[in-house]
Amino acid sequence: MEAVIMAGGKGTRLAQLTKNEIPKPMVELAGKPLLQWQMERLKENGITDVILVIGHLGGVIREYFGDGSQFGMSIRYYEEKEPLGTAGSFYYLKEMVSGEDFLMMSGDLMFDIDFERMLRFHREKEAAATLFVHPNGHPFDSDLLVLDEEERVIRFDSKHNTRNYWYENCVNAGIFVFSRRIFDYVSEPVKRNLENDVIQAMVQNGEAVYGYRSPEYVKDVGTMERIAQTIKDMERGIIERKCLKHKQKCIFLDRDGTINVYRGLIADEEKLELEPCAAEAIGKINASGWLAVVVTNQPVVARGMCEMEDVRRIHRKLETLLGRQGVYLDGIYFCPHHPDKGYPEENPAYKIPCECRKPKTGMILEAAERFHIDLEESWIVGDMTMDIQTGVNAGMHTALVKTGKAGTDGKYDVQPEVVGDDLLDAVGKILEHEGGNF
Repeated sequence: MEAVIMAGGKGTRLAQLTKNEIPKPMVELAGKPLLQWQMERLKENGITDVILVIGHLGGVIREYFGDGSQFGMSIRYYEEKEPLGTAGSFYYLKEMVSGEDFLMMSGDLMFDIDFERMLRFHREKEAAATLFVHPNGHPFDSDLLVLDEEERVIRFDSKHNTRNYWYENCVNAGIFVFSRRIFDYVSEPVKRNLENDVIQAMVQNGEAVYGYRSPEYVKDVGTMERIAQTIKDMERGIIERKCLKHKQKCIFLDRDGTINVYRGLIADEEKLELEPCAAEAIGKINASGWLAVVVTNQPVVARGMCEMEDVRRIHRKLETLLGRQGVYLDGIYFCPHHPDKGYPEENPAYKIPCECRKPKTGMILEAAERFHIDLEESWIVGDMTMDIQTGVNAGMHTALVKTGKAGTDGKYDVQPEVVGDDLLDAVGKILEHEGGNF
């Protein structure tokens, strides 16, 4: 597979580093240009044929990389004489790209990704375009994507929109897999924006455009602050460890009574209120490099109290509230089923035995498969003995919080390994127990 890297950025916010002598992708991180870090990550994934789209001070890049042979790569160049935006060069690239599918990324990203997984997703979906998407700590000022249940892109949610609604923390990271069909949408060599002009047109025309969700490390290093954070992450080994080629550690979180205040069955988003310490606790998980994944039973659907979309709206509120405090969840899984019949207004479609309702492990196993999680090294935190039994059944470590039911449900005769006053206390004890890191 070929990779196209858009390497023409000026890097005006990095002027103290570039000094108008090098383009942004040549900014040095830990002794190497950012672009070289990208090349090395591609090579590790077996991708050695690269096309660099250069512009501002592109000669610096040509001189450093040449034809790529000294790096074990084959590098070709397309030089924009005048800026064509993030997609105008596609008019010329169609003659340079030989394969049916190709990878594309921005030249200002630090990443470590298992591209084989992303490519497999792209091909299983028979996608025309696949966008790498992930949550971040500032969704309130980010361009977001809205996906359906099959991960198909429905629409773009611009950061300039007035967001008087709850939204999912789903951010376009700037890494794509495209089929050649994308070239049909750039029929002239004029300035075009990739997302606004091209991908949105593909979505509107019914093309198969998907979002590939992943917790792997992708960071835009376009500011001094982000460069500093990236170097710290590199030194701590977080960038490499978050790659899904490696087994991940996860703290699975119950929802009601653990993250949000316990108010019985919640069928209306108005009842959802975060525990005072929840955002700080989840922020500690984010900073540690562990995954934070919610697994929650929501029988409100089976009981006919609300619909599936209502639960999803509640979860969008949860993500919005956490995002406002700079933290995020890597995944949310919920079971809408309930095996017992006889409730007024119950929905018989969901009144069934299932493998996902805790203390069964269906949600845990689904997340483990998706995110390559090492369950033996992972934890579950909840306020009920049901959560502890779920952890035991899945072969995980267990922690109980004294909020919510505080373990008084009495359903299972199990003992947690850790007891915390609240989620923040429990997470602190877990990370201290595990050395606070990978």
